[in-house]
Amino acid sequence: MTQGQAQADLLIHDIAWLITVDPGRRIIRDAAIAVKDGKILAIGKSADMRGTYSGFQAFDASNMVVTPGYVDCHLHSSFHLSRGLADEANAQSFLFDRMYPYEAALEAEDVQVSATFAASELLRHGVTCFIDPGNYHPEASVDGVMSTGIRMLVSRSSFDLTKSVMGLLPDRMIEATEVALRRAEEVLERYARTDNPRLGATASFRGLNNASDELILGLRALADKYGTLLQTHACFSYSTHDGSVARTGMAEIERLDSLGVIDERMLIVHSGWLEPEEVAILARRKPSLVCAPSSSLHNGYGNFLFGKLPELMALGVNVGLGSDHASSGIVDMTQEMRCACCSYKETRVNPRVMPPETGVEMATINGARATGWGDRIGSLEVGKEADIVMYDTQRPEWQPLINPISNLVYSATGDSIRHVFVAGEQVVRDGRLTRIDERQLYQEIPKAVSRFTKRLKMNEMVQLRWPVT
Repeated sequence: MTQGQAQADLLIHDIAWLITVDPGRRIIRDAAIAVKDGKILAIGKSADMRGTYSGFQAFDASNMVVTPGYVDCHLHSSFHLSRGLADEANAQSFLFDRMYPYEAALEAEDVQVSATFAASELLRHGVTCFIDPGNYHPEASVDGVMSTGIRMLVSRSSFDLTKSVMGLLPDRMIEATEVALRRAEEVLERYARTDNPRLGATASFRGLNNASDELILGLRALADKYGTLLQTHACFSYSTHDGSVARTGMAEIERLDSLGVIDERMLIVHSGWLEPEEVAILARRKPSLVCAPSSSLHNGYGNFLFGKLPELMALGVNVGLGSDHASSGIVDMTQEMRCACCSYKETRVNPRVMPPETGVEMATINGARATGWGDRIGSLEVGKEADIVMYDTQRPEWQPLINPISNLVYSATGDSIRHVFVAGEQVVRDGRLTRIDERQLYQEIPKAVSRFTKRLKMNEMVQLRWPVT
């Protein structure tokens, strides 16, 4: 090191386009990022930075677009083995005939394989942090996910009402209120306050129609006690909206507000079917909301036809993105951005609604705010943790490269991501995970599928319309 030079661990240099999503929303050409101890030490022009820092591992990012790591605000990691099991099903059938029986059939070893698989797909597609709404084997989820190097907020699912207007829960998923709260607290006590900066925990009830007031209030108290989020699904279809009104006399957001649990530390997923006064409640209480584009498009929920997320964002409500589950197809935040932006353009018949920059904000800084980690991740700024995604632009969908935000949202997919860093550690190199043996993972997936399908009535769940010979 020559006199006047500073020490860095990593220097990513000659970046063709650096999309920072910093407060000024700067896009820097011919840029460089210096990283030390897992955090961003400096950002600037490549020529200046190479003369300033020494002792680093150099990483050439020529012909690359670089973004912050994405935050998937809603991904069921235990559902990653369910592709093909829940197609062409309405909301009631999707949950009570397909996904709940699937979930009830999983043992801990199956959940660990599924969670590892989920984390690997997320990382390959540039997601460096995700929020899991929970399952019945959260310890297995943590073991699988943490092996890959991604960040995660884990939860334990909670239901305490066995029956709703939509159906009856499987026996294995039914718990008394006090049992559900005790088990939820066990997970929070174990994971909400760890020394691992890549792991946190939230309180979670999966839906209002299968949750009593006592459970919701108890989970809110636990979230307050452990300083974390309270999350739930709400208003994702007319069925859940109508069921809530039929059972309680209140729509879902209205009911949550009556219980006094909505605030900026609540995460509400979907939020498509809202009554007018519920829009006002959300604008006033300002929880974080999650748009799950591919989920609504796959299942025909109507969240784009009837949802108010663009209006709520204009009213100052924080909205992130979630891929929801593998049973709706893609788990690719790049494609989720496009689905969100373009679906609202189509349903509003207005090309100015949801510009691509909004999609990028939803996938990065908005998602980070939703996790409660907005001061650590979600943008490329000095002092933040070095969660970095690098796209290879030597591909047709990236050319010509006139406006990188346009290419990113309107034409690219996560398959063009080459390298991913979490806290300065390279966890994806040349499109492959660095921490785990993916070949071994792909050998474990069919074994897990073989185990849990023996516990299911597969002929009722898989409906091939064309003959198989």
